[in-house]
Amino acid sequence: MKLLTGLVFCSLVLAVSGGVFSFMKEAALGSWDMWRAIRDLNEANFIGSQRYFYARGKYEAARRGPGGAWAAEMISDARNNILRFFGPGLEDSEEDQEDNRANRRGEDPIIYRPKGLPDKY
Repeated sequence: MKLLTGLVFCSLVLAVSGGVFSFMKEAALGSWDMWRAIRDLNEANFIGSQRYFYARGKYEAARRGPGGAWAAEMISDARNNILRFFGPGLEDSEEDQEDNRANRRGEDPIIYRPKGLPDKY
């Protein structure tokens, strides 16, 4: 009985730990995608491109899997909460939330790409 209990416990630990490590890896890579999009936004310094770059970061992070989608959600929600408190207010925040949901569902961010943005981005 002890042997059977030990085998079941070890099987559960190994099964869960594999999923946890995968989730953590996806979350880390999703955070990297978000950071890279913000870095590109600052590098491009192109008027009207903010929505596109944030959407691209969330889209790329969500494509990584559940961990990436979670990271994109946490980062974008934190950003929106800060903006809601210090920035433009509730109306812009609600619009941003709809954009967030669309990008995490996998909708292509190309619809937000401004005309004239260099092909590098």
